[in-house]
Amino acid sequence: MKFSPLTRVVLCGMPALLASYALQAADLPLLETVGVSQIEAEPDQAQVTVAVVVKADTAAAAKDQADTAVAAFIERLLKTGVAKQDISSANLALAPQYRYPKDEEPVLVGYRASRDVTLTLPLALLNPVLDKALAEGLNSVRAINLKSSKELQLKLQARDAAIADAKQKAKALAKGFDAKLDGVWSIRYFEQTPVASLRFSTAELKQASSDQSYQYGSVTFSDRVEVSYKLKQ
Repeated sequence: MKFSPLTRVVLCGMPALLASYALQAADLPLLETVGVSQIEAEPDQAQVTVAVVVKADTAAAAKDQADTAVAAFIERLLKTGVAKQDISSANLALAPQYRYPKDEEPVLVGYRASRDVTLTLPLALLNPVLDKALAEGLNSVRAINLKSSKELQLKLQARDAAIADAKQKAKALAKGFDAKLDGVWSIRYFEQTPVASLRFSTAELKQASSDQSYQYGSVTFSDRVEVSYKLKQ
């Protein structure tokens, strides 16, 4: 079988490099370890998505009702001290509503409009904002995500702690097996996402907004790094 010059270049390119890398790894004594960390912090912010859902005889009427409720709610938010740039309310969904009589054609009975409002605010304002949402007819809570204003700092702390954990484990394992580390061979890292959220049903919204003793828990920042160390031969 004959190869063209171009074919020879391809065969000697990346696949060959990967094969060479794998052979080197197979010949090396390696110590593989995983560093993990977890930091908990009290949330001081909330990202809230609330919605108004209305039904009307026409699409225009449903839209007008939804827009009126959202406009009044935003006006209240601005008076409360929520910054305009922290409010998003552009999306609107309109859908026809049908009744389905038995053995008959569907009958149009009106239109359903829904419009979401997403905002980021200090946690201390969460209960007042939920009260205002109820007062202006926003009758659904899509999600409440807890956040920390120090998120970047805490993520870096979690990463440093995971790295330190990997190093400590590698040193302890090498010492336990009478071996010595000879530098890092490879590192695998995938950034983690902070975990903390609350979700309310419509029925729970009124109770949550009026319960000033509601406990919001904590935000957890975790991280993980996988490291392979070479061992001295």
